[in-house]
Amino acid sequence: MNRRAFLSLAGAFAAGCAAPASGPYLAAGQEKVINAGPAGQFLADGVYTRFRDVGFFLVRRGSNLFALSAICTHRKCKLASNPDQTFTCPCHGSTFDPNGLVTKGPARRNLPSFTFTTDAHGNLLVTIPTT
Repeated sequence: MNRRAFLSLAGAFAAGCAAPASGPYLAAGQEKVINAGPAGQFLADGVYTRFRDVGFFLVRRGSNLFALSAICTHRKCKLASNPDQTFTCPCHGSTFDPNGLVTKGPARRNLPSFTFTTDAHGNLLVTIPTT
């Protein structure tokens, strides 16, 4: 391989490595931290769907607040939130209970929960791990 071919190949490889990850699916070894805003916005019971497009729902039930994946474990379709706080996959019909447990397949794995912290300003920082 001559120098020109090597540099072309190296440049193409570097460009591919430097391409930013998008959506909730990141390259191996990466995680994404999403600032969900002030914790005070999530005091009422219910499912907060505004972060669905980045891969999670915030769910408040009593004193419990948790971040639940908005991506079906079957084929990675975005889930829909139902009024009864259950979740449905529009692609293949899987359903999940309010805790993310599978209630109807074809999905076999429950929805993962994501960790979050609160920063010094009271904002929730949700960590979406590698998929």
